[in-house]
Amino acid sequence: MAKKLYVGNLPYDNTDDALKDTFSAAGNVDSAVVIKDRMTGRSKGFGFVEMSNDEEAQKAIEMFNGKDFGGRALTVNEARPLEERPRRENRY
Repeated sequence: MAKKLYVGNLPYDNTDDALKDTFSAAGNVDSAVVIKDRMTGRSKGFGFVEMSNDEEAQKAIEMFNGKDFGGRALTVNEARPLEERPRRENRY
């Protein structure tokens, strides 16, 4: 079963492909997404990587959590489910 990982403190110029290539060292990467700001299209400095199984996910956490990546120490852990938040009204 696939396991989704949160990857924080990414360099702002990082891409989905670079994230996937990096995490492929720990095993098979099903998907890798860098989260971007809707208005500017610029990276928000975090993303998600989905590994093929629990063992590969654990290996990725051990390999990359706290490690230097583009001059920044990565934060890598198991992703938590999205919490429900109240909708914000447009402020225009």
